[in-house]
Amino acid sequence: MGKLIVHNMITVNGVFDSPAPDTWLEADNDSGDASLEQLLLADALVLGRKTYEGLAAVWPHLGGDPGLGRYAERINGMPKYVASRTRPGPLEWNATLIKGELDEAVPELKDTHGGNLVVSGCGEFAHTLARRGFVDEFWFWVNPYLWAAGPRVFDGVGPIRLQLVAATPYRSGVLWLRYRPAGPLT
Repeated sequence: MGKLIVHNMITVNGVFDSPAPDTWLEADNDSGDASLEQLLLADALVLGRKTYEGLAAVWPHLGGDPGLGRYAERINGMPKYVASRTRPGPLEWNATLIKGELDEAVPELKDTHGGNLVVSGCGEFAHTLARRGFVDEFWFWVNPYLWAAGPRVFDGVGPIRLQLVAATPYRSGVLWLRYRPAGPLT
């Protein structure tokens, strides 16, 4: 059975969508290479509608970008599964609409792929997956910034006890944290 992994860049205080995009992600070769390796190990992306629409508007145009081209090649070529109650199919960008209810569709995806399914984003869809116990691991790339405003990762979700699996620091101050759910708090 495959693993469903929520993967997101955040600030130290948990903001995942800053009011000043492109100013808080710390880029260094070491953490960038590790992030790309994780994408290469993934079988597919699993996205909510809003994240799908945002990524589909940008990534197909980044293939020639000197800094992001290597990510774009992988991301653009990966299969993508999109959860939406409002968007009709068929979808573009190697994407397939998830059919049926999540309680049946997500375990079926995990069975079908057998490898890593990466959820990008920490919005409504990731919240729903976490609340229903579908997330096998949480991967957070903590960037050395604090933002006074912006949505925080998993506000309103929990309590869910997490077990630290790995922590890797990088020269830039970025810290990769890998957690597994250890069960609900009672």
